[in-house]
Amino acid sequence: MFIVSLTYIKPLEEVDALLDEHVAYLKEQYALGNFVASGRKVPRTGGVILARSVSREEIETIITLDPFYRHHVAEYEISEFSPTMSVDELVFLRE
Repeated sequence: MFIVSLTYIKPLEEVDALLDEHVAYLKEQYALGNFVASGRKVPRTGGVILARSVSREEIETIITLDPFYRHHVAEYEISEFSPTMSVDELVFLRE
């Protein structure tokens, strides 16, 4: 499991110009089963993606497909963790 933290490095106007493409990318990754949850940081300085993937290399490759990455409007920090506890509704995430 991975937590991907995005931090915008360009003005929100540039981020917003790519938002529709970014949402399409997110929807594709959900359909492929790679992403579990995502959303904006508050305040709006970036976003967070909860991803499942077999390897760090795979998630790094998936991130390169994001329009925010390709157009250099965000920086990405990837943290891997092994979920061992959760609420019952998220038991499928446990390893």
